[in-house]
Amino acid sequence: MDLRDEQPTQHEIGNRTFLVADVDPLDVDGVRTVSVGSGMFLLGFLALLPFYGSLEENGRTWWLWMCLTGFALGLFGVEYCRRRRAARDRMREDGE
Repeated sequence: MDLRDEQPTQHEIGNRTFLVADVDPLDVDGVRTVSVGSGMFLLGFLALLPFYGSLEENGRTWWLWMCLTGFALGLFGVEYCRRRRAARDRMREDGE
């Protein structure tokens, strides 16, 4: 079972024609991308933690909590992407 949508091989914009290369995406399931993003939020939280006093004085403690929230939501995103990858693998096995 092919999970790809049919895409045009060329686009005409004005008097120019642009060809579209048949290239597979690097990260189809998104697990790596979401994991790296979550890790960056965690790194940002840990980097801002020593400056809590300064952030509080300037009314910017929301930076710290935003990083923590981004990390927590990223964990949900990683789990979602892993389940999606497993479902796609099952569909691929059932179709072959």
